[in-house]
Amino acid sequence: MKVGVPKEVKNHEYRVAITPIGVHELTSHGHEVFIQKDAGVGSSIEDSEYVAAGATIVPTAEAAWGTDGDIDMVLKVKEPVAEEYSRMREGLTLFTYLHLAADKPLTEELVKRKVTGMAYETVQLPSGGLPLLYPMSEVAGCLAP
Repeated sequence: MKVGVPKEVKNHEYRVAITPIGVHELTSHGHEVFIQKDAGVGSSIEDSEYVAAGATIVPTAEAAWGTDGDIDMVLKVKEPVAEEYSRMREGLTLFTYLHLAADKPLTEELVKRKVTGMAYETVQLPSGGLPLLYPMSEVAGCLAP
């Protein structure tokens, strides 16, 4: 599988969807990871760290999204914003926080473009726990006061 990681463009979002350890895990299992140049800078992760872990750095968001059809899955932190809608295409799997209940235009775009969306906030363990939502809630709870 070819996995793309674009730089986040949502206002005030500096995180990146994968760490070098995650890249190593994917590439050691035969996947290819393509990370947009400087996608990790806001999280203090340099391109060279991704390359050392096995990723390929690509120059543009379009290359990380695979707008020419060569990326199977895109990993993001936040839901796509309007400027990213044109990069979504049929056959693409998008793995990110989606918050679709609060974003009808995004929901409509995903359906129209036939994107398979997997929302972090809905990943559930057999025990009922939400392993991807829990850490975010923990951070938000600590920052709220």
